[in-house]
Amino acid sequence: KFTHDPAYKQLFSHPEMVTDLMRGYVKETWVNDIDFSTLERVADSFVSKDFREREDDIIWRVRWGNRWLYLYILLEFQSTIDRFMAVRLLGYIGLLYQDLVETARPARGERLPPVLPIVLYNGEERWWARTDLADLTETDLPETLAYYQPQLRYLLIDEGSFVDNPLPSTCNLAAALFGLEHSRTGEDFIKVLKSLVEWLQDPAQSHIQRSFLTWRHRVGPKKIDTTDITEIHDLQEMYTMLAERFNKIWPEQWMQKGIQQGELLAERRLLRNMLQHRFGPQLPNWVDKSLEKASIAQLEKWGLAILNAQTLQDIFDDHCDE
Repeated sequence: KFTHDPAYKQLFSHPEMVTDLMRGYVKETWVNDIDFSTLERVADSFVSKDFREREDDIIWRVRWGNRWLYLYILLEFQSTIDRFMAVRLLGYIGLLYQDLVETARPARGERLPPVLPIVLYNGEERWWARTDLADLTETDLPETLAYYQPQLRYLLIDEGSFVDNPLPSTCNLAAALFGLEHSRTGEDFIKVLKSLVEWLQDPAQSHIQRSFLTWRHRVGPKKIDTTDITEIHDLQEMYTMLAERFNKIWPEQWMQKGIQQGELLAERRLLRNMLQHRFGPQLPNWVDKSLEKASIAQLEKWGLAILNAQTLQDIFDDHCDE
């Protein structure tokens, strides 16, 4: 088994990652009824009768309407595809229900909550194993016997099948992870990293930044060598250093563009921090939109304007009418 499961598990221990995974890759209308602000981690290590612990799964629960929905996410990063994954999950979901019965002790007539089994797979080979247990068992059975056969179907998210999908224009951290993991070139990696830096500018998201940095240190993209990038403290620093690292690989024009983009992001981040220090942490949406569109020269102009400004409008002039 690949050794980088812990780094992925750390990433999907953040509710923001689970939210983006569900919203971006579970194309079902009922997902719209989930209240993702209620996401809670559930004990994710169950011990079966032969004392084998589950360490490559993550379990969350979330309010779906007036009930709880359990999300059982199994991280499948083995070098070979498990043909009998549905059988494995049948046992794991059984252990989860057994634990719920023993701990929650549902009252007579009270039903157990629904569970969505998700297999998150990042291997090079496309997933070919059957996702429905019924496709693995005998079918030529009398109807009265078929009635008693166990049923289970899991949702497969095969990262590699999305490799050619463009990164969404709005923030989706799961999509960014998949894009970084399956980058074919340094240019691909930097483009995704640029979006990730912009999406995680809020200081409140520093914990997610650290998890992405941990992933980079332990795993890194499969086809891009980033092992010589050390002592990285944030994603912005990684972006700038990688732009310089690929100096010898990329065409001069693209390399220069990468450095300019790094400078632009650094200037934008600095100005935003200055504005938060002067006017408070919650900036209006139009401020972020203005920062996003501005050139380095415009950002520098606004930075100087902070010295004498009494309000945000004094700095941005006619940019605050959105």
